[in-house]
Amino acid sequence: MGKHINLPTSGTQCIGAYLAEAHGKPKGGLVVIQEIFGVNAHVRSVADRFAAMGYTTVAPAFFDHLETDVELEYSDQSMAKGRQLVMELGLDRAVEDVASAAEAIQSAGKIGSVGYCWGGTVAFLSAIRLGLPSVSYYGARNVPFLGEQPKAPVMFHFGEEDKSIPPEMVAKHREMLPQMDVYSYPGAGHAFNRDIDPSHYHQPSAELALQRTMAFFDKYLAHA
Repeated sequence: MGKHINLPTSGTQCIGAYLAEAHGKPKGGLVVIQEIFGVNAHVRSVADRFAAMGYTTVAPAFFDHLETDVELEYSDQSMAKGRQLVMELGLDRAVEDVASAAEAIQSAGKIGSVGYCWGGTVAFLSAIRLGLPSVSYYGARNVPFLGEQPKAPVMFHFGEEDKSIPPEMVAKHREMLPQMDVYSYPGAGHAFNRDIDPSHYHQPSAELALQRTMAFFDKYLAHA
């Protein structure tokens, strides 16, 4: 189980974060970047899982800039609120918060990021702007940034049944970033890693994506 901490940011404001420390000597550190629903029980469980696999992990509560302790349910009403919050927050401030979070766990070793949905695009930008090896799960906002060259390796995961990310968008990733790993998963839709949401979770894809993600981080963080 992790704990809540305060995270200084590039401005004068502190935001909250969920810190899950590695079991034993850390292989490295990870910044877990939420979906649009805040640092909820699912995001905390993701951080705990990475910590159990050897990485000190921190999940910044980005929405604290706007409203404290946001934890949204998976409903249409919550989705509308989450979309409004990420629009107000903006991607630039989110990337700055990732940099602050990475600094907070720098004693763990080399730092990477992993993000989901909105967070998948923030993770991609963290590779471009911060040079963090990053894994992007179903980032629907990635395409405008594909022309920018990442400063670190990136791995992308997409569900082939994801209505918000059509096949031509996935193909664009392969075309623009041929040196990066771009995986697509048959039978999986959007948010296929969200294991507390039966309407979205696709277990075989989530397990394979996690296996690939851990191999990526073990290569670029633990053995770099």
